[in-house]
Amino acid sequence: MKKFLLLGLLGLGSYYQSNAQVSDSTLVAPPTVEDYSNYKPVRLLIGGAFEFGGDEVGKVIFTNGDDQSINAGQGVSVAVGAEFQFRKLEQLRLRATVGYKYVTTAADNAHIRLTRVPLQFTANWMAMEKLRLGAGIVKHQAVKLNTDGLGENATFDASTGAIFEVAYSGIGISYTIMNYTDKENTIYSANSFGITISGVFPRRK
Repeated sequence: MKKFLLLGLLGLGSYYQSNAQVSDSTLVAPPTVEDYSNYKPVRLLIGGAFEFGGDEVGKVIFTNGDDQSINAGQGVSVAVGAEFQFRKLEQLRLRATVGYKYVTTAADNAHIRLTRVPLQFTANWMAMEKLRLGAGIVKHQAVKLNTDGLGENATFDASTGAIFEVAYSGIGISYTIMNYTDKENTIYSANSFGITISGVFPRRK
């Protein structure tokens, strides 16, 4: 009888020991390759914006008496760059782009335009899965007003300012704070409100 009792206790002890080993191995098992398959630290970023505002830097007067202003903050822009994501802080995204910003007039007999090359760097926080809050610096280079022979062309010094953005699912609104300065040291406000569109590739799952 004692032998049967002893064998039973040994069997029960072996059972608990094997269960403990299975539990321990489950807890310390290393992550599989699939756990990191969607992490890509750098992705291609493509964006664009429609912006409005700023001081008047030029005006076109038409033969019918109408006129059209060219404002320093006004224009349509396209941009390309990269977005960097941190593995251990997934909500933080750093974005850097170079673009081209352009605005023209309705004049038929001349191609009047204000052009510039924006360089932009922002830090972005994903407050929700699709809600992005961004802030950073932007610099406009090669700022030129071309009147196509109807008046005097103008160039402005490269300017650095601040930009703020709120976006949801790739579509957002932005506000830029910036000034332009011409050759005569006249300062023009280039502050602008914008509607932005952006996307990263490859897309996140």
